[in-house]
Amino acid sequence: MSDIDKQNPKIEPAQWSVVAIVVAFAAGAFLYKLLMHERLGHSAAMFLGIPAVLAILLALAPKAKTATGGILKGITLALLVVAPLLGEGYLCILFASPLFYIVGIGVGLAMDKSRRKQGATLSCVALLLLPMCFEGVVPQLTFNRAQSVEVRSVVAAPANEVEHALTQGPNVTTPLPLALRIGFPRPLGAWGEGLAVGDTRTIHFTGAEGDPPGDLVMRVTERHPGYARFETVSDQSKLTQWVRWTSSEVEWTALDKGHTAVTWRIDFMRQLDPAWYFTPWERAAVKEAAAYLIDADATPMRRY
Repeated sequence: MSDIDKQNPKIEPAQWSVVAIVVAFAAGAFLYKLLMHERLGHSAAMFLGIPAVLAILLALAPKAKTATGGILKGITLALLVVAPLLGEGYLCILFASPLFYIVGIGVGLAMDKSRRKQGATLSCVALLLLPMCFEGVVPQLTFNRAQSVEVRSVVAAPANEVEHALTQGPNVTTPLPLALRIGFPRPLGAWGEGLAVGDTRTIHFTGAEGDPPGDLVMRVTERHPGYARFETVSDQSKLTQWVRWTSSEVEWTALDKGHTAVTWRIDFMRQLDPAWYFTPWERAAVKEAAAYLIDADATPMRRY
């Protein structure tokens, strides 16, 4: 090594890669804090914008064998570092991680196909991703949040017993299905009974991510034989991080002396963007909740 080389040691590509990852982490952390401060933590700017910035910064790192490989390694490392620090917030990482990889792979493949035109490629990718990142930020780019799901099940009990079970109010002692035990707020207790118009139900949920427990309060607003409708009065639970429960309807119809068809319908507002990604996840989770309500609240054997 010459004296000049000793005075100006060459930085190896691996060292530049470390620098790129650190810069990407810092940019991601800054954007996260900024979006949370601006109350945009549920928008596509969070779930598409941050992975896009990470992927583009990682793509600018010195050439690895493939840009895609370098990006995916950096994103994986970022998720592994961040997830343990979020407590209950790991659920967001779990659901959002495929988005990070989708964006990373998209940027990486575009780079790998046009390595000689890196600047132009990144500009095109950024222009394509930019409008998508404003969903939930700009009203004109935000899709309808209103959703409705329903579940129908046959309960092995007479209709009058099903109705009596429903009058008893929420039953939170029935174990939740596995899909609802992976980090969502859990019901700790419940109050209220009756199916007359004006009767209320209060469900006390656990907190999450450092926030205290909160209550979901619903009121019976419509009632006729074999039917009851509940509408949300207030919702201070952490469920609002994912969905806002607007109403719930239950119908029950006797099939024979020992079996009753029960249909539970839930209307809710989707809280997370982008819609194309989070709508199926949220609908699946709410369907699980509707099935649970039939099992826990409309099935007499669960009461005794």
